[in-house]
Amino acid sequence: MVMRLISVIGSSPGVGKSTLCRAVAQWLAGTGAAVDHFEEADILTRPAFRPVAEEFAGGATDVRPATLVECTRAYVAESLAAGKDYLVTDALLPFVPSLVAWGHDEEALTQVMDDLTGAVAPADVTVVYVHDDPETALRRAVEREGDAWEDWYVTKLAGSPGTRSVHDLTSAATHLRYETALTRRLLARTGWDVLNVDTGTLDARAALAHVRSQLAGVSGLSGRARSSR
Repeated sequence: MVMRLISVIGSSPGVGKSTLCRAVAQWLAGTGAAVDHFEEADILTRPAFRPVAEEFAGGATDVRPATLVECTRAYVAESLAAGKDYLVTDALLPFVPSLVAWGHDEEALTQVMDDLTGAVAPADVTVVYVHDDPETALRRAVEREGDAWEDWYVTKLAGSPGTRSVHDLTSAATHLRYETALTRRLLARTGWDVLNVDTGTLDARAALAHVRSQLAGVSGLSGRARSSR
């Protein structure tokens, strides 16, 4: 069986990306497969991504794209060596929100995407793209996290080179719509399987059922996972 990397990404905060990622990892682990669940915060603690943490620790406000590519290559290699069947990652590939915020344009992101495609080459990749109307999702995130989160999120985007046009939730939603279109264009270059999950119409349970059903049809998925219900 070829190792499969399942990258769960979201079009916006508040779409339920992390909840779905966790549920997918738990489901696959329940089949008896060897699963690594890479949570979003792990990028600063995993050994393979130590260069990312070191660049930030050195005072940088961004990370060189080449560092992200080489760390991803190292992560895939160490996971293969460890005998993992699945890598289920939360907001890892393809790094679009961070790269856009750091000021990289579409031409630069296209090169990064090409480099990442080569870096993960021994693994088969499926991207689970969780999306909803950005303004609806952002307001859901504010309800969950509180008004202080809204201030933090808007301030973070407004202070980054590529997202300085953001000054409130409405302008943040406008930016996220642009980012969604960009992400879809970039993913179309890769040849990776892309599973779309619309959480505007699916609750958490239905979203997981949809992903399980779609993953069962992806070549390379283990028989154990296909038969587990």
